[in-house]
Amino acid sequence: MPQGKPSVVPQDGLTTRQRRNRPLLAVHTGEMKGKSTAAFGMALRAWNQGWSIGVFQFVKSAKWRVGEEAAFRALGKLHEDTGQGGPVEWHKMGEGWSWARKSGTEDDHAENAREGWAEIKRRLAAETHDFYVLDEFSYLLKWGWLDVGDVVSTLVSRPGHQHVVITGRYAPPELVEAADLVAEMTKVKHPMDSGQKGQRGIEW
Repeated sequence: MPQGKPSVVPQDGLTTRQRRNRPLLAVHTGEMKGKSTAAFGMALRAWNQGWSIGVFQFVKSAKWRVGEEAAFRALGKLHEDTGQGGPVEWHKMGEGWSWARKSGTEDDHAENAREGWAEIKRRLAAETHDFYVLDEFSYLLKWGWLDVGDVVSTLVSRPGHQHVVITGRYAPPELVEAADLVAEMTKVKHPMDSGQKGQRGIEW
């Protein structure tokens, strides 16, 4: 795609402008770090356009204060105070249940996941946000806590102009097939390979 020119022009009846501005479903998957980071980079651009941002963070512990959360909450406050950018909401779904800190049974976590997805479905139906980040969402599909068919059909048929980015390993084939943009993060090297743990400002 040199200079951003598409390799083919589909016969879909859309104008160049309509095709260029259609809402996208993106999936960031793979074993390497950077999936969420790339999604939040897209969300920053969306915020700069004045779009409403909705971040729904699954799996990571509710006690884990990631740097992106602090930054986006600050951007949301900036919008409230000055009108710059767009509004921001950040939600830790299911109380941030995680494999690192699980209180309750797996059934409890699965039920929380279903409740979180039900809330996202309500927001999509109401066209609440312009840009959604469903962080670590693919794990819920991997574990069988959500029905893949329901998730895919809801995302594909979402109304209006709503972009959705999903992150996490093990994205199922059905989701990959339905997505407009799919990136797989592949590890070449990582500091952990040489015994270095995650560090402040890089991992959080």
